[in-house]
Amino acid sequence: MIYKQDANFPYPILSSTSFSYEESDFTLKVTFEEDGGQYRFYFEPTMTSHFLERLLHEGRAQYIVVIQSKDTKFFPLSLNDLFVALPKQRMSLSNRTSIQLQIVATDAIAFHTNDELSAFYDRLKSSITVPKYAMLGYSNIVTFEGGMKNPLQLFEKRLDPTLPCAIKFELGAECIIIHFRNEQMQFQFVSKGSAFLNPYLYTGLRIALHRFVETYAEDDIVDITNMTPPEDLLDFKLYTLMRNKSVRELTIDELDEVIARISHDLIEKYVAAVQEAIANED
Repeated sequence: MIYKQDANFPYPILSSTSFSYEESDFTLKVTFEEDGGQYRFYFEPTMTSHFLERLLHEGRAQYIVVIQSKDTKFFPLSLNDLFVALPKQRMSLSNRTSIQLQIVATDAIAFHTNDELSAFYDRLKSSITVPKYAMLGYSNIVTFEGGMKNPLQLFEKRLDPTLPCAIKFELGAECIIIHFRNEQMQFQFVSKGSAFLNPYLYTGLRIALHRFVETYAEDDIVDITNMTPPEDLLDFKLYTLMRNKSVRELTIDELDEVIARISHDLIEKYVAAVQEAIANED
């Protein structure tokens, strides 16, 4: 089964919303591609627990990926092969597909040496041992919406020499589209030019999230946790991204704070690229 963000366990568990660990984050990124008669899913987990990472490397815990569409499938993953290949006849992406990465014990696990737990467990951890097959952690849920052409793509760049302005933003059916009048405005001539596009991406996110608030807010607040998932494909991507980053509410006044949580240091990477370019000129 896939565990929701507020699942409760009678022992310490690692997730992005759990309070069991002082620093508790377990995030999954999924790359998806079609390869002939197969769907291929590539998984990139990041976590804050060295304790669980050590168990994984020792073979005392294992990654299990859960893929849920019309039915639910479980796949054990090797640390050296974090991907799953599925024949298309075994799975349909025409429906909403949810993916979660879980960490499961392959041996009895004692927590007395786990120094990463919150203070609540200081007196309890010496008596905590979980059995083989116990859940040790679960990631965010990555969702693919059936019918999407590009389920992981949030931005699309287009070149239009007839554009009456230098740059134009458009909220498309499932992407934020950035139109450029010429290629120079995409910084393709600069090393690490993609980072120079980050202010454009930031602006596009702000426009899309502003519309999100205008469309779904009640009393000027969007309750991300309890709202019905949007039917609009672009809004659904934004909704999924915010849920994965544990954003619970969205308002006009907090757009920048939310962008900071979901955008992987867009501005910081832009500033670093500018500083590097200036240093290289010297």
